[in-house]
Amino acid sequence: MYRTALIRPDWTPATIALMVLGFIVFWPLGLAMLAYILFGERLQAFKREANGKVDGFGRFCRSQGSRWRHDGWSHFSSGNMAFDEWRKAELDRIEEERRKLDEMRSEFEDYMRELRRARDKEEFDRFMRERNARRNQVDDPQNGFSG
Repeated sequence: MYRTALIRPDWTPATIALMVLGFIVFWPLGLAMLAYILFGERLQAFKREANGKVDGFGRFCRSQGSRWRHDGWSHFSSGNMAFDEWRKAELDRIEEERRKLDEMRSEFEDYMRELRRARDKEEFDRFMRERNARRNQVDDPQNGFSG
């Protein structure tokens, strides 16, 4: 795999040139290239190990995900049917309360939006009245400036 790559973790003319250029441009880049040349072979093993751990964690999450829903551990059974029935009834009751609260919040947001709209309209109407009054005062020939 590394034998055909132009930039491989080895002392090739391309990697040496990139390392020197990296030190000239910004020394951490040169240092990173030197680390790649020296430890690049180990990066493949590190990457393979990290990917394996992430994949294992993903498999664990997927296996646990079938037990979890947005409303809680609804598929989880305690082994006691009476407790499970009570818990399901309580979760349903709480879900109903949450739904009612969401509806109330939505109604309140609509109410506040209507209040803001009415206040904005009242402020705009007042602005227009004052503007028209000023304009009429300036346009009125009997405003006290007649000679």
